[in-house]
Amino acid sequence: MAASELYTKFARVWIPDPEEVWKSAELLKDYKPGDKVLLLHLEEGKDLEYRLDPKTKELPHLRNPDILVGENDLTALSYLHEPAVLHNLRVRFIDSKLIYTYCGIVLVAINPYEQLPIYGEDIINAYSGQNMGDMDPHIFAVAEEAYKQMARDERNQSIIVSGESGAGKTVSAKYAMRYFATVSGSASEANVEEKVLASNPIMESIGNAKTTRNDNSSRFGKYIEIGFDKRYRIIGANMRTYLLEKSRVVFQAEEERNYHIFYQLCASANLPEFKMLRLGNANNFHYTKQGGSPVIEGVDDTKEMAHTRQACTLLGISESYQMGIFRILAGILHLGNVAFTSRDSDSCTIPPKHEPLSIFCDLMGVDYEEMCHWLCHRKLATTTETYIKPISKLQATNARDALAKHIYAKLFNWIVDHVNQALHSAVKQHSFIGVLDIYGFETFEINSFEQFCINYANEKLQQQFNMHVFKLEQEEYMKEQIPWTLIDFYDNQPCINLIESKLGILDLLDEECKMPKGTDDTWAQKLYNTHLNKCALFEKPRLSNKAFIIQHFADKVEYQCEGFLEKNKDTVFEEQIKVLKSSKFKMLPELFQDDEKAISPTSATSSGRTPLTRTPAKLTKGRPGQTAKEHKKTVGHQFRNSLHLLMETLNATTPHYVRCIKPNDFKFPFTFDEKRAVQQLRACGVLETIRISAAGFPSRWTYQEFFSRYRVLMKQKDVLSDRKQTCKNVLEKLIADKDKYQFGKTKIFFRAGQVAYLEKLRADKLRAACIRIQKTIRGWLLRKKYLRMRKAAIIVQRYVRGYQARCYAKFLRRTKAATIIQKYWRMYIVRRRYKIKRMATIVLQSYLRGYLARNRYHKMLREHKAVIIQKWVRGWLARTYYRRSMHAIIYLQCCFRRMMAKRELKKLKIEARSVERYKKLHIGMENKIMQLQRKVDEQNKDYKCLMEKLTNLEGIYTSETEKLRSDLERLQLSEEEAKIATGRVLSLQEEIAKLRKDLEQTQSEKKSIEERADRYKQETEQLVSNLKEENTLLKQEKEALNHLIVEQAKEMTETMEKKLVEETKQLELDLNDERLRYQNLLNEFSRLEERYDDLKEEMTLMVNVPKPGHKRTDSTHSSNESEYTFSSEIAETEDMPLRTEEPSEKKVPLDMSLFLKLQKRVTELEQEKQVMQDELDRKEEQVLRSKAKEEERPQIRGAELEYESLKRQELESENKKLKNELNELRKALSEKSAPEVTAPGAPAYRVLMEQLTSVSEELDVRKEEVLILRSQLVSQKEAIQPKNTMTDSTILLEDVQKMKDKGEIAQAYIGLKETNRLLESQLQSQKRSHENEAEALRGEIQSLKEENNRQQQLLAQNLQLPPEARIEASLQHEITRLTNENLYFEELYADDPKKYQSYRISLYKRMIDLMEQLEKQDKTVRKLKKQLKVFAKKIGELEVGQMENISPGQIIDEPIRPVNIPRKEKDFQGMLEYKKEDEQKLVKNLILELKPRGVAVNLIPGLPAYILFMCVRHADYLNDDQKVRSLLTSTINSIKKVLKKRGDDFETVSFWLSNTCRFLHCLKQYSGEEGFMKHNTSRQNEHCLTNFDLAEYRQVLSDLAIQIYQQLVRVLENILQPMIVSGMLEHETIQGVSGVKPTGLRKRTSSIADEGTYTLDSILRQLNSFHSVMCQHGMDPELIKQVVKQMFYIVGAITLNNLLLRKDMCSWSKGMQIRYNVSQLEEWLRDKNLMNSGAKETLEPLIQAAQLLQVKKKTDDDAEAICSMCSALTTAQIVKVLNLYTPVNEFEERVSVSFIRTIQMRLRDRKDSPQLLMDAKHIFPVTFPFNPSSLALETIQIPASLGLGFISRV
Repeated sequence: MAASELYTKFARVWIPDPEEVWKSAELLKDYKPGDKVLLLHLEEGKDLEYRLDPKTKELPHLRNPDILVGENDLTALSYLHEPAVLHNLRVRFIDSKLIYTYCGIVLVAINPYEQLPIYGEDIINAYSGQNMGDMDPHIFAVAEEAYKQMARDERNQSIIVSGESGAGKTVSAKYAMRYFATVSGSASEANVEEKVLASNPIMESIGNAKTTRNDNSSRFGKYIEIGFDKRYRIIGANMRTYLLEKSRVVFQAEEERNYHIFYQLCASANLPEFKMLRLGNANNFHYTKQGGSPVIEGVDDTKEMAHTRQACTLLGISESYQMGIFRILAGILHLGNVAFTSRDSDSCTIPPKHEPLSIFCDLMGVDYEEMCHWLCHRKLATTTETYIKPISKLQATNARDALAKHIYAKLFNWIVDHVNQALHSAVKQHSFIGVLDIYGFETFEINSFEQFCINYANEKLQQQFNMHVFKLEQEEYMKEQIPWTLIDFYDNQPCINLIESKLGILDLLDEECKMPKGTDDTWAQKLYNTHLNKCALFEKPRLSNKAFIIQHFADKVEYQCEGFLEKNKDTVFEEQIKVLKSSKFKMLPELFQDDEKAISPTSATSSGRTPLTRTPAKLTKGRPGQTAKEHKKTVGHQFRNSLHLLMETLNATTPHYVRCIKPNDFKFPFTFDEKRAVQQLRACGVLETIRISAAGFPSRWTYQEFFSRYRVLMKQKDVLSDRKQTCKNVLEKLIADKDKYQFGKTKIFFRAGQVAYLEKLRADKLRAACIRIQKTIRGWLLRKKYLRMRKAAIIVQRYVRGYQARCYAKFLRRTKAATIIQKYWRMYIVRRRYKIKRMATIVLQSYLRGYLARNRYHKMLREHKAVIIQKWVRGWLARTYYRRSMHAIIYLQCCFRRMMAKRELKKLKIEARSVERYKKLHIGMENKIMQLQRKVDEQNKDYKCLMEKLTNLEGIYTSETEKLRSDLERLQLSEEEAKIATGRVLSLQEEIAKLRKDLEQTQSEKKSIEERADRYKQETEQLVSNLKEENTLLKQEKEALNHLIVEQAKEMTETMEKKLVEETKQLELDLNDERLRYQNLLNEFSRLEERYDDLKEEMTLMVNVPKPGHKRTDSTHSSNESEYTFSSEIAETEDMPLRTEEPSEKKVPLDMSLFLKLQKRVTELEQEKQVMQDELDRKEEQVLRSKAKEEERPQIRGAELEYESLKRQELESENKKLKNELNELRKALSEKSAPEVTAPGAPAYRVLMEQLTSVSEELDVRKEEVLILRSQLVSQKEAIQPKNTMTDSTILLEDVQKMKDKGEIAQAYIGLKETNRLLESQLQSQKRSHENEAEALRGEIQSLKEENNRQQQLLAQNLQLPPEARIEASLQHEITRLTNENLYFEELYADDPKKYQSYRISLYKRMIDLMEQLEKQDKTVRKLKKQLKVFAKKIGELEVGQMENISPGQIIDEPIRPVNIPRKEKDFQGMLEYKKEDEQKLVKNLILELKPRGVAVNLIPGLPAYILFMCVRHADYLNDDQKVRSLLTSTINSIKKVLKKRGDDFETVSFWLSNTCRFLHCLKQYSGEEGFMKHNTSRQNEHCLTNFDLAEYRQVLSDLAIQIYQQLVRVLENILQPMIVSGMLEHETIQGVSGVKPTGLRKRTSSIADEGTYTLDSILRQLNSFHSVMCQHGMDPELIKQVVKQMFYIVGAITLNNLLLRKDMCSWSKGMQIRYNVSQLEEWLRDKNLMNSGAKETLEPLIQAAQLLQVKKKTDDDAEAICSMCSALTTAQIVKVLNLYTPVNEFEERVSVSFIRTIQMRLRDRKDSPQLLMDAKHIFPVTFPFNPSSLALETIQIPASLGLGFISRV
């Protein structure tokens, strides 16, 4: 079919676009040849006229069908071109979040700039062993393919990772190395992978830097060879480096940084060990501040420095060497700060005592003056003389920078050497896989020598890639026997010749470097003269004479010539190097040691790296000619040689290609820039691969796949038995042009576009079929609808007519009835009106008469009250008049008396005034006397006269004073009388005022009483109405409350039931987790034991090397030491000759690891015990809080009590289980450990046993506490029952309804409140009493703890005594305890004699019981001693008689005869007797050499277990502990040996799992414990063990059974794993449901059942085989259920994991296939009666994933349904399935991105594991429920085929 015929209406095409690169459009009309314009409709809704190129007339690229969009392999696209590739990558990256895509043999990896959970160990396990095309694209798939080809073809492999800076090359290489280390099995043995990964921080710090495109850009290339041994395990690694960018050390562009290590040093300058480096901020150094961006956002250089130092330590670089490295790096920084000053134009100097140079010289250990001199001078040597020449400032600066670059390059090479030494292995390397992490094609605005070398290397790699692709195409064509036609592909050999051939660019560059006056300009002119206009790939820029352009395979690149010569020569002054070599710093000369050797370009292979950055100008001690020759090697020459070496290495390996793409320049997660992506796709060769594939036959189908896909295009007559001929016939009809396809040997090859044409035909055919089906179905539906409507219409008419007739009859009846009703109604109305009028008249009369009577009554009442008021008023007026008259009289008397008193007072005042005057005169006279006294000498005579006068006056004065005093007293008495009279008047006035106030108050009270009476009346009426309303509301509220209580009771009951179920499930999960942890620990210990045994064997082989002619000893006779060997002194002495003594130093590490694990286990048990105690305390607090609510919820309390009791029982059982496990660990430790470690004096043993003992005692104490608390709490709960203080709600409701009076309702309401208060007070009192009781109980518990500790100490002391003394000590202890208890209770019951008497009676009873028990034990002991003496005597006589009568040769055969000739059947006791020396023979015949198949078919199930137990019974009967111990130990070791030897055989493992469990059940059944004996018959109970308690061995056998079960699961998994994916996913159980989609170069496994392909029937047959074998071996039914559950889990997990990693499996049709397959598995479970095994539940995630593929995925309701449906899937799994969902046919629709985001939003609160894949290696914890046997031991016959004739029945 011509390509132009595909351009029809509605066909979709791609047209160029300047913004989006390519834009999709749709044709509006058919294209006809000759049309110059295409009418197109763009996706954004615009119409466009697209003009065709008139010269080429090329049509736009056609777009692929939607079902091909998002394919894993780009070569699967029908149309292979650039827009199809770009669109496919964009859809996968943006919509599906898939970063990997195949493009033929290339893996395209797009950097997501986000951490993705697709690199875990579960993903590695999923990809391990898978074909590359079977899984979704991944770096692990490429690594697996390389690893598989290395092992299969025995050919070295290479993974070439390329891409531009920031594309993720280093990360991809890192994940590839991690994959190799994981799948090769060396991750746990050696740390090579850790060392390789540890080299990354070092290499990144010294080789990576920040650029404008990437914050962690690798500025060098590296090739890591990972070495493998013959078993393909990693043994070592080797690293080569390429083209370190040295110029970055001395110069950085804007927004860029120097190498990370410099900034890490500056950030860590404050560390004490770095003080000597004298560093500071990075902005202080010239070499680190030029870019202006010293800090990277989100990166802590201090932490990175710590990581770098840790990596150095891991790789064996000592601290001294590390400090040496840091000294050199710090010296480089200080060297950059050295400044020069010009003296003239040709010379310069350094300032004296220049600090940076001084620091540099101190750090480097060189002479300051010498270094200062040679930094400013250089030595020139001629043929005759040598002279020193000063240099200019510019030259000195360049020489300084060159020295810094040279030192850094040498340090870089030294570090790489040491990394390789750390990764080197002494084991011989068998093969290797190389990982090449190299720079991609680079083009910048200014391109220099580094970009030239990088692009040159990419040209070589692209050539190798093209040749490899071309070779693969040719091999495929020749394999299919298709005529080979030469494909025209781009050959870049001319470009390579331009660069590296004679007179090429590199040759001319080297030649110019040899010229004395060679410059960049002269070199550019030579280039123009040599290649311009002569080579089409070489061009000259128009506006520059210092640049040239090369047409590379990816793009044109313009290179600036400036700096080419300098960088190529890489000149360093020889004298400066000599100064550094003479350094006192020992490490510095080491860097320059290789300068003295003549190194050829190929000599780097020995050390594993290519020294591309070595300085050419170096001194050697060899021949002068050789030295000069070596110094002429330029950087370009060295790089060319190393590149040739790399290409030789790659050509000698099978290459695998990974192309890393940078989606955007802004590092935004999942953002796709089409322009940048196209540039990189062109540069990395992906589009070239597409072009080569498209030039031939890109689409390839097998005949079966073609037939399955396009069967719909064939007619029945075209289908032949020969599929190949059928396909040929159909294709000849469908495609006329035979050049469009070719028939190969196994495949059909199609040209580009032909598959799309076939898909179009198929879609048209299916669409036509769909239309025909729809037409028929719609006609059938409409006719069915019409018939249904016609039938319904007839029925409706019938019913309507009947309805109308009934309505008319009803109308007639209603008319007659209405007439009668009207008659009676009118009569009723008239009568009612009369009665109303009569009643109204009577009422009016009654109200009127009542009104008149009330008026008369009120009038009489007013008159009567008026008389009373007049009486009281008149009396009050008379009294008032009397009081007023009396008041007036008294007032007059007071006034008169006052007047008389005033007169008298006036007189008294006059008298008083005269006395005062006299006093004043007297004072004056005294003053005069004082004056006269001063003149005593002058007036003596006057003085005497005056004294006499004075004496007279004093007498007068005294008499007058007495008189005045008497008058004053009299006046005071009169004044008091006046005051009394005044007080009486005041009291009378107050009484009058009070009476007035009382009157006013009485009046106001009267008014208030009247108002209150009115208000009370209104309030009473309001209260009555309110009470009525409140009564109604209370009734409604009570009804609502009753309803609410019922509902709450139901809800609480349901909630408690759900909570109980959830907590029960949680406890079961916790129990399973604990059991799983224990079994994992057991598995780990078993693995360590096997490893220990292997190491013992290897050590034995290494020590005891057999000499020539000597034979090796039989290894089967050596007994391996087991952790289950219970040694005693006798056993040790007997086993000593049978085993080789190992040095104690070899046993101690294993035992110490066991000690550490057991200590960790003890810690976990202590934590779990504490958690249980906290849980118990919390439950107790919950009980205390819930008691306050028990009165309101009596029904719920019962459920809570049941729940609490159940919870405590579960905690008690968990506590008991933990205690048993702890005892088992302690016993296992005491028996398993080496004698040297487990000796009583050993410190490790003593510490661990003390810890175990303390934990055991604590667990016992906690158990007793739980029991005591439980009993106390239950008794308290029963005592505190809710009292019926209130009547029932229904009775209360009836009482309320009966209360008609409003007052009763109010009283009832108040009584209800009082009742509530009373109840609250009772509740508080009960709570306080309960708290007091709880406190008392805690005290009692504490005392019981102390008592328990004392009891345990006494018990431990008694156990050390002999049996007789032990009995006496126990009796003495019991007496002491009873005495103490008696004294205690005597004090306790001192106040209550009755209680004390009852206690004494119970104490006497207990003492009597103890005495009886002691007498019984004494009798039993005496009886047993007598029997023992009799038996010993009989045995002695029997042995003597046998030795006398029987010859020595008959001793072995004699014991068989009594067994073969029994007299009576009842004489057999179900025991087997054997001799001690026959034990090894018994074990060998019964275990080591037993064939399970013969035993399972011919004999009873579990026969070996019965035989072994009967032998144990006989040893127990003989009371021979040594024999029991030896037999059990040999049995366990032999079973282990058999499983180790034939552990891959399912029948063997199943057989011994069944027998081990049966042996374990026998030990339980006949142990004598009541819990096991209740299932036995009386005869079986007689066979119980009598002398030994083998509980410890039961635990050992249980652990052994767990190990066997885990081994059985591993065998199952190994057998089922190859079948699961093919049978459950790939095979089409329902043929024709899922069509085969076109696939690419990497073909997937066909879903058509071929020979050797596994199907679902294969899985079912294998399951049947497993089940039948287990049933034949007599395995317990419960154990079979657990095995089946584990098998189904493996099937479901592996199927789901592959579904999540395979995009082609996520479709609607595949979901139907999976559901059908799951239904078949469920049917198998039903057939085997295993539906209750829990196996179906393990398939629930797979079932939900299949349902998710089939449900509708459009609306929000669909999202809600999906979230509720997929409860067993995690959020990551749901989103992954939706992202991978791919329609197989175009009728299906893809899942939109918005719908996936809706799902994510709805599931964001779900707390589930972020892990994507299920753990397929998970093993459920196994349990062994007790299963007693009904088989009688005495009836068991020993078949002769077992070869056990040396044992006899007893």
